[in-house]
Amino acid sequence: MGSYRYKAQGERDKNRAGPIVLDRRAFLAWVRAAGKFAIFSVLLLPFAGFINFTPAKKPKFVKVNRPLKKGGFIIEAEFILFDTDTGPVAVSRTCTHLGCLLNYHELDKMLICPCHASRFSKQGKRLAGPAQLDLPTFPVEKTGADEVAGYVVAVT
Repeated sequence: MGSYRYKAQGERDKNRAGPIVLDRRAFLAWVRAAGKFAIFSVLLLPFAGFINFTPAKKPKFVKVNRPLKKGGFIIEAEFILFDTDTGPVAVSRTCTHLGCLLNYHELDKMLICPCHASRFSKQGKRLAGPAQLDLPTFPVEKTGADEVAGYVVAVT
C-alpha cells in the first residue's frame, strides 16, 4: 500500500507545478489577517493626518478709532494703515528677514528695517535688503458711514 500523509496548510505538492492551494482553514486565516490589516489602516490613517497638522491661526481683530487722512497713515503695534488710491491697506510691521519691527520713513515713503536695512514700499513690496519676501497685508474694513469713524483690521 501507498503511504499517505496530510499536507501542511499551504504546502505545495513538489511533483505538481502551479499555485498553492489553500484549504478552508488557511483561507479563513488569510481573511482574518486581511481584515485586521484593513481595520488597523482605517484607524491609523486619521491619526497619521494629525502628525503634521497645524491649525490655522484665528485672526485678531484690531479696531482703529481714528479717521485716516487722504494719503496719510496710522502706525499701530502690529501694522501700519495707509490710505491709497484703492482704499486703506494694512501692512505688517514685522520684517520678513529676522522679524525686527519696521519703521516708516515719511520722507522716503518706505518702511525700513532698523536691524539690517531691508526696505519695503507702502504696499509691502520688497525693494532692497536681505529680506527675500514681501510683507504680509491684512484685510481692512471701514466702520461708520460716509465720514469714516474708524477701521477694523484682521491681523493674522
